[in-house]
Amino acid sequence: MEGSQAAGVGLSQQRLPSGDLLDARGRLRARGYATREVCKYVRSAVKAWPLRTKEWDYYCVLTDRYGLALTVADNDYLGFLAVTWLDFEKRSFVSEEALLPFPLGGMDMPASADRGDVECSDAKLEIAYRHVDGGREISVSAPGFANGQGLSGKLFLEQPPMDRMTIATPFAGAPRSFYYNQKINCLRARGAVAVGTQSFAFEPDSAFGVLDWGRGAWTYDNTWYWASASGIAEGRVFGFNLGYGFGDTSAATENMLFVDGRAHKLSDVEFHMPPGAPDSAPWRFTGSDNRLDLKFTPILDRASRANIGIVESDQHQVFGRFNGYVVLDDGARLSVENLIGFAEKVRNRW
Repeated sequence: MEGSQAAGVGLSQQRLPSGDLLDARGRLRARGYATREVCKYVRSAVKAWPLRTKEWDYYCVLTDRYGLALTVADNDYLGFLAVTWLDFEKRSFVSEEALLPFPLGGMDMPASADRGDVECSDAKLEIAYRHVDGGREISVSAPGFANGQGLSGKLFLEQPPMDRMTIATPFAGAPRSFYYNQKINCLRARGAVAVGTQSFAFEPDSAFGVLDWGRGAWTYDNTWYWASASGIAEGRVFGFNLGYGFGDTSAATENMLFVDGRAHKLSDVEFHMPPGAPDSAPWRFTGSDNRLDLKFTPILDRASRANIGIVESDQHQVFGRFNGYVVLDDGARLSVENLIGFAEKVRNRW
């Protein structure tokens, strides 16, 4: 297929040490990956150019039939709230968004993925993320959603002791730019979401969430690729994070499998994308040393594009099903069948 992309080089797979994320000059103290939160992020330590700091928490919770995605982001000059409802049977999605001009850190995004709550609202949207015993609680209210139908919901995401993907990445030629990211897969979900007069249940045996927690100071023009899924494979709780695009990933990739709460680190993964539209044909993902081979069959493309001069965003988050196999650290092969998830290509100039 055309459009093949290698998901990072990362042959050394350098471990990230504990300590402060940034030094006194605002540069990364170290680069690499970890399977827990090991670095302390402090917003005031960022020394990049003004308006370059970006902080976001994104949750995506999926079942075989439907899903919910929530975003809260403070991008210095623009805050962003969003909720998306996904209907895989109808192959459709509906979103509600709110823009908050120049929050400049005023959205109080937590410095840790493990502590601190998020509560943000405007006239159209209320979103809250809270730490509770045994996991996380996410809630949303959007009275005008879908032309006045309204959307509201509350989900509990169970988080027992478990590994995650953590990575600190620099940008070549921009020593005060960096990307500190944590992806927490395989969060069993319980609760309900109401859309109009319909209520949709999320049950922990079939609904799983992922948290994308990011803090950083990016360069202006970036294209990234990301794929994620969580669910059950051969009766075991299974998920993965695959991706690249932010900065210099020579120290480590963010490619990782999760089985029953334990991480299995991968090196290179290649994204084989269709030559046409991202949802026009299946994708394929292959790993170095034959540790991953997955076919991804699209269901729907949550596409959005905005171009207002110096700010441009072109996003394709394609939801679909993964089939194939992965190989764990001990050499065991695990089959993956009809696992719901997503794969995306996003370009941002901002």
